[in-house]
Amino acid sequence: MPKKKKTPAVKAKRAKKWHLYVLLCKDGTLYCGITNDLERRFAQHSAGKGARYTRGRGPLTLLRSWPQKSKSAALRAEFSFKKLTRSAKDALLAA
Repeated sequence: MPKKKKTPAVKAKRAKKWHLYVLLCKDGTLYCGITNDLERRFAQHSAGKGARYTRGRGPLTLLRSWPQKSKSAALRAEFSFKKLTRSAKDALLAA
C-alpha cells in the first residue's frame, strides 16, 4: 500500500517554531542561541552537552526567549543581539 503524501498544511502544524534564547551563566555572562525545541536545548546546555561556551558555566538560567517566524529570522535576530553592548542587552532583557 503506497504511503500518503503529507500536505504542506500538515507539515506546517508539526513544524516547531524557532526561538532566539538568552541564558545567564553562573559567572554572570550571557549566552545567546537559536533552537526549534527550547526545552530540549536548555536540557542539553544544563547537562553540559550544549555549546562549548556553556560547559562548566552552570547552573544556567533561561532569561528570555523570543519566537521567530523562521530559522533565517532567528539567525538574523541572533546576529543582531550579539552585536549589542552588554548594557543594551540588559535593557532588552528587562523590557
